[in-house]
Amino acid sequence: MTFEEELQERIDSRTKPKGSLGQLERIAYKVGMIQHSVTPQLIDPVLLLMAADHGIVEEGVSPCPKEITWQQCINFVSGGGACSVLARQNGFRLRVIDVGVDYDFPETCRIESAKVMHGTRNMLHEPAMTTEECAEAMLIGAQCVAQEAERGSNVIAFGEMGIGNTSPATLILHKITGRSIASIIGPGSGLRGSGLEHKAKVLEAVVARYNPQSPMELLSQMGGLEIAAICGGVLEAYKRGMLILADGVIATSAFMVAHEMEPRIVDNVLFAHTSEEPGHQAMIDYLGGEAILSLGMRLGEGTGALVAYPIIQSAVAFMNNMRGFDDAAVYRVDK
Repeated sequence: MTFEEELQERIDSRTKPKGSLGQLERIAYKVGMIQHSVTPQLIDPVLLLMAADHGIVEEGVSPCPKEITWQQCINFVSGGGACSVLARQNGFRLRVIDVGVDYDFPETCRIESAKVMHGTRNMLHEPAMTTEECAEAMLIGAQCVAQEAERGSNVIAFGEMGIGNTSPATLILHKITGRSIASIIGPGSGLRGSGLEHKAKVLEAVVARYNPQSPMELLSQMGGLEIAAICGGVLEAYKRGMLILADGVIATSAFMVAHEMEPRIVDNVLFAHTSEEPGHQAMIDYLGGEAILSLGMRLGEGTGALVAYPIIQSAVAFMNNMRGFDDAAVYRVDK
């Protein structure tokens, strides 16, 4: 048998009707393929939460002040955020990395300093980043992943924090897929009615300003520093053969850019959930993924990945620990 056949036979030969564990079986197969093992292991999962601010907030695309970015980062490392609570519950180490927050954290703070700049520029008037700044943010993400791989982790999830970052995520989806801004724009941290209409007009004006000719141009002109860091991290995690967990609409926009640079990254990606943000399902569809959960979440921070992780653990557990028909002396109908 080929390895693929051996892996599928391992799943099919557990004491259950073939396919009866549904998506758990598909998850088990994917993890087995990533690790090239019929008995895969999940080791030392890590959530890398990249934080940065966005110049486009100056245009009123978010109802929240940018100060919430740094305030929430401090909340995360002090254990009070949703990502903090769920990381503890599900056995993840949480790292909060400042790649572009418009605030200087005190040295005593447990936020990791990797600041490229104090937030992106206002993309309505000039590119969000230079290609050099974008590349630097990508390198930071790659270095963080490399550190974790060298420590022995083989599961990496990505979270983000940055007021206004649904705007670059929406623009990335629009430019890659051609879907209209009107069909994919969402409330972010709470815009409704006329506020959402204004956000759409601002993003349409940004779209008219740029014509990126490469994924790197797209990311630098209309992206965010945290999105660039996640993009670089995803590419490095793929090279390292890690299981990569995708979260919500902002994190997945980084996966989309990474996919434009290296289409094979999807071989290592599990999509944790589908967000309430309208564009997120479109992203998952474009990448050919299947969301594990649909819980009406739209928080970000990597929370969807954290909540989905026990299901991934269950998929690996059944493949490793369930008896086979022969071992259990149970008659196998499908043979």
